[in-house]
Amino acid sequence: MTLKVGIVGVGGIGSRHAQVYKENPNVEIVAVCDIIEKKAKAAAEKFGGRPFTSVKDMLASGIQLDLCSVATKGVENGGDHYVPTMELLEAGIPVLGEKPISNNIDEAIKMVEAAKSRKIPYAIDLNHRFTPAALKAKQWIEAGRLGTLHMINMRMWINNPAESSPWFHMRALHPHSFDVIRYFCGDVTKVAAFMMKGEGRTIWSNAQIILQFANGAIGNLVGSYDAGKSYGLEQCEVVGSKGRFVLVDACEHLTFYPRDSIETETYSYLGGMRSFSETFKSRIDAMVDQMAAKTPYTEIDGSAEDALKAQTIIEAAIRSFETGTVVEL
Repeated sequence: MTLKVGIVGVGGIGSRHAQVYKENPNVEIVAVCDIIEKKAKAAAEKFGGRPFTSVKDMLASGIQLDLCSVATKGVENGGDHYVPTMELLEAGIPVLGEKPISNNIDEAIKMVEAAKSRKIPYAIDLNHRFTPAALKAKQWIEAGRLGTLHMINMRMWINNPAESSPWFHMRALHPHSFDVIRYFCGDVTKVAAFMMKGEGRTIWSNAQIILQFANGAIGNLVGSYDAGKSYGLEQCEVVGSKGRFVLVDACEHLTFYPRDSIETETYSYLGGMRSFSETFKSRIDAMVDQMAAKTPYTEIDGSAEDALKAQTIIEAAIRSFETGTVVEL
């Protein structure tokens, strides 16, 4: 089965989607769409498909679409997702959206509900959970190798000098962080947050978030847009009654530390994946495979509902910081 795919928004991230689709032998790019006509035409020449400047025109053309990526941007990198996503979902087209699902929680809820009511697959590019290292770590948890989960320590920081809204750092970066946290430790029930503005910053560019989980585990996230380029992107440590693992930079290194032994088990570059940029392929290919297999909309991995839950934690953290309280979800 050849999946006929469209891409809405062909900037830097949308072009990454298009390149992955182009390299997948089971995909045919049939449409590219961008409000800037020049970009749409350039993308069509590079990746294939017909160019469009609106989703409405793309849908009216009668082109068959089995899946459409929405890689628009907007305020806090999520402000322009709602309209094109709703247009596609209302037309019955499955969607793979970019994170954050939306910077507006009410719009995110409406998109998830629209997909559910029509029983349409709707997923988000939560690519950190699709790496071979993350999958192996998840298997360790499910097999009981860590025992009862006790805590998670998560760090996500990059050097991003951009100044946007006060909550740009939280809403644009940490959908990834909280999705990884939920992927390993489950639903969050309580959130407390502390934030500060880095030197010369107008946004809350540094954050410490404390979490409690439904299963009783505890955890924290340290996040920043003020990190140096040599600091590394990400580190995730999950601790259980029998041992712990440390996952570094999404995909590069994974080590298991048993509780009662000094022996360790370390993997580097599992599956040949060497850097974060390669995670787009693993995530998008997984969506293509699930669509080809006609996976039920309720079983799509990295779903929009997962993204909504991560965004809900972000909004709770913002509310906690504003009010100086522990927020219950």
